[in-house]
Amino acid sequence: MTHYKFIIKFFAITPLLFLASSCQVDDKQKIEQKNWSLVWSDDFNDASGTQPNPTKWTYDIGNSGWGNSELQYYTNRPENVATDGNGNLVITAKSEIYNGAPFTSARIKTQGLFSQKQGRFEARIKTPYGPGIWPAFWLLSDNVNTVGWPQCGEIDIMELRGQQPHIINGSLHGPGYSGGNAMTTPYSIPNTRFDVDYHLFAVEWYEDHIDYFVDDYLYQRIKKSDVSGEWVFNNSSFYIILNVAVGGNYVGFPTAQTPFPQKMYIDYVKVYQ
Repeated sequence: MTHYKFIIKFFAITPLLFLASSCQVDDKQKIEQKNWSLVWSDDFNDASGTQPNPTKWTYDIGNSGWGNSELQYYTNRPENVATDGNGNLVITAKSEIYNGAPFTSARIKTQGLFSQKQGRFEARIKTPYGPGIWPAFWLLSDNVNTVGWPQCGEIDIMELRGQQPHIINGSLHGPGYSGGNAMTTPYSIPNTRFDVDYHLFAVEWYEDHIDYFVDDYLYQRIKKSDVSGEWVFNNSSFYIILNVAVGGNYVGFPTAQTPFPQKMYIDYVKVYQ
């Protein structure tokens, strides 16, 4: 989730040609049906206050800035990440002094517990909002600690600038196309915002391309031939990350108009082959 600007692009998906950042849903879009098989999931149907299942999730903890000058301290406390008793996991960003940081939040991941190369990754999420709030659902390679970033590759399924709550972004990072040069396309919804209701965010990852979806509408396809550097997405399995950052290069600082606490509601996460 390290990037600073958009690259807006047109692309063709047979039989339709459409603008990836369009606000309009094309009710004539025809997508070939896939025979996916569910291989991993979490529905978060535990009692209120239950923390993420330790057989499925672990945590990033601390306030290193995470390469983006973020302001929060990520914790493993139930105050920052726990189920709500209504079938959701809730990641809560709070304005509070904690270990020297001015905010707290949570960043959970499946690293060391589950990863997969290719397939469909999806989550049904209601986002937080407000200037300086940065929710994300993304994938990172198992080999990040050996080859480093961006050589490892990164697939951002959904991230949102809280000051633009009607727009999400899907991005791809690798060697030669990372940070400000990431392959990035925004997607907006008309007359509403992503914090008002739940939406289904997904990628379908193949050997030579990755498709991005919102509510099963295909709004972006990034092909191996599109990238300006090395296609590293056949080299390793990737694990899942869910987090809410506060501040950072991508969103800027919270303001007096940023209400706290801010919550990201995750109804479920599913992975298919």
